[in-house]
Amino acid sequence: MNPATLRKTTGGAIRILAQTEGLTQDPPVPYFDHNATHPLSAAARAAWIEAVDRLPANPSSPHRLGRRASAALDEARERLAGFLGCPADTLVWTSGATESNNALIYHLSRRTPGEIWISAVEHPCVVAAAHRLLPDRLRIIPATPTGVVRLDWIRDQLRKVRPAAVLVMAANNETGVIQPWQSVRDLCHESGVAFGTDAAQWIGKLPGNGLGDCDFVTGCAHKFGGPTGVGFLKVGGGFEPSILGGGQEDGRRAGTENLPGVLACVAALAEREAAMDSLPGRRAQRDAFADFLASVPGTEVPTGDAQVLWNTVTAFMPAFADCRQRWVVKLDRLGFSVSSGSACSSGTEKPSPVLAAMGYPAATSDRMVRFSAGWETTAADWEGLRQAITEVLNEGL
Repeated sequence: MNPATLRKTTGGAIRILAQTEGLTQDPPVPYFDHNATHPLSAAARAAWIEAVDRLPANPSSPHRLGRRASAALDEARERLAGFLGCPADTLVWTSGATESNNALIYHLSRRTPGEIWISAVEHPCVVAAAHRLLPDRLRIIPATPTGVVRLDWIRDQLRKVRPAAVLVMAANNETGVIQPWQSVRDLCHESGVAFGTDAAQWIGKLPGNGLGDCDFVTGCAHKFGGPTGVGFLKVGGGFEPSILGGGQEDGRRAGTENLPGVLACVAALAEREAAMDSLPGRRAQRDAFADFLASVPGTEVPTGDAQVLWNTVTAFMPAFADCRQRWVVKLDRLGFSVSSGSACSSGTEKPSPVLAAMGYPAATSDRMVRFSAGWETTAADWEGLRQAITEVLNEGL
């Protein structure tokens, strides 16, 4: 299928979906749920289509087309290594950050006797895997009321105990709070302890250089404009694979690599890394919106003075009398896609463990709304969101 036909076909599928959902056009915009998934960037789309057209073979195949695919895969690995600042041979391609984190914890459970410390604000895929695979040697690092991992606790405990590894995410997916991962890494290395970070919300939003100094790093493409189903894991030697079969990825992860996805991932990341000089202006837009929310009666921005990603504002919004009329529903009807922390006692969602770690009661999750912008979000989009919130308030709760 040629690129023009592909675009026509996929566009038609989107229109059919939109009609099924009762929409008259493509999914509603502006979109403020980028921390869940960032829409595919133009650079990633072009790289994916080119790879599908020009590199159809399996990278493990011995023929010329296979060798060409393998060379493209290695080149992409080199480019990612350049962005992170690490040797290319330490990087393993995966299906996403969830697989990467599960694979890392599996490795730690098999190869590293001793305690494993994880922060109380880690992503569920880290928490669930750790509780399943490390039930008897898991220790939780507490967080401050603003959602920052307790650096003083880590410093104090490292004087008393030497764990096998410490895992602290780079930035939180729910609150956008930036964690002091560089400081934790340095403390761990001074004590001879391995350190790993889940960089899913960092990479592609902030410069990646320096992440390669961590012993373990996990990430994925779809948080910054790459495709879903692609991720990576930075590991050291003696890695114990959790997926067995073929010898792909130097025996560290079996299964045919998603070459079009990998090339699209790296293309999107290159696009984002080249745009980092625009961050001050983007942060100003985010901060102005946070100040607006803080001025709304009954609203609280729980992250306080903590450092937060330039794209994320999490707030406890005024509660509706009818819990079914939530902010995410009201704003969706006005054309703004946002994310909610928890359903109102519906049983479909659980209270946020991140908010619990910050000291908030379970009921607070019902009022939590996360607004997360992306690289294509404009000042006009932020202003439209402010107007939509004002409209909902004027309608009454």
